[in-house]
Amino acid sequence: MGSASLPSNPWIETPLIESSALSKAAGCRIFLKLENLQPSGSFKSRGIGALLQHSLLNHHNPNVVHFYCSSGGNAGLACVSAARTLNRPATVVVPLITKPLMVAKLRSAGAYEVVQVGENWKAADTYLQERLLQNDEGGVYVPPFDHPEIWEGHSTLVSEVARQLQDQGEEGADAMVCSVGGGGLLCGVLLGLERQHCDWSKACKVLALETEGAESLHKSLQQGQLVTLPRITTIATSLGATRVAQKAFDLAQKHGITSAVLSDAEAAMGCWRFADDERIMVEPACGINLAVCYDGRLKQLLPELTPKSKVVIVVCGGSNVTLQTLMAYRNEYGWIEKSTTNDAEVPSTLSAPPNGCHVR
Repeated sequence: MGSASLPSNPWIETPLIESSALSKAAGCRIFLKLENLQPSGSFKSRGIGALLQHSLLNHHNPNVVHFYCSSGGNAGLACVSAARTLNRPATVVVPLITKPLMVAKLRSAGAYEVVQVGENWKAADTYLQERLLQNDEGGVYVPPFDHPEIWEGHSTLVSEVARQLQDQGEEGADAMVCSVGGGGLLCGVLLGLERQHCDWSKACKVLALETEGAESLHKSLQQGQLVTLPRITTIATSLGATRVAQKAFDLAQKHGITSAVLSDAEAAMGCWRFADDERIMVEPACGINLAVCYDGRLKQLLPELTPKSKVVIVVCGGSNVTLQTLMAYRNEYGWIEKSTTNDAEVPSTLSAPPNGCHVR
């Protein structure tokens, strides 16, 4: 099957914008890579889309291909969105605990079928592979993060950033910030930097962030070997991989990245502050990338940054967020405002609850 017979990429080039509010809060130049604008609502459109393209190009009969994914989150949405663009069906199997909102989003996105079965992801995935995939000759399994083609897709983000910075008259980035769940995005960022073959990409620092209760990469780097978490205990459920991909661990060690862990409160704060400053809603798995701009953590973690340093934050997006969710976060974690920036030139400072009190 020739590439000319495939529709256009199931992902888009997203804007790279400099944020005056976050730059003021962080004390350096903050550029936002708006992956929340991807067709599926998250960066996963790149990696999952690339995998689906690759599968069709290499299948002996692409017209019978049916994609199957067991993610009820952003990977599932990316699979459905990409499959629709590529004119192929996609079935998503999710556990019974999946929120009705996400099931509705999967169906609205154009899923061929959404099957709810099992008490957890493992049970849903087992059902997919043993009951559905084995009985479909055209069935293709779509993992959420651990696949070379997924990493290749995510690496396109870096080449875009390089070109967009150049178009804006900038030489390159001094640092890039991304969150880590299974490690697919981190793999893409590090592979993408390797392939730039220029001075700035070799010197570019990478800050990888996780929340407490999902810090599989951080613990693995501390112990020098892959660590499997006993369970996930964070509100940032999109980061809920108990074990990071081997490739992500290997690349993180090779490049000497900076790994840090933030609390759920910080992740939530990043969400509501970002909504106030940039009018964009993201889920906590993305909020941790933004939180470091508000609590002084960015310069603590990367002390070499200066006011002129350029930091690219991957706004990875995510669909598991509503206005009601953000209000609930602010009500529960509003106390954290006491330790965040109080600069009056940062809009979200003025919209914060007085004295960090809860919203009623």
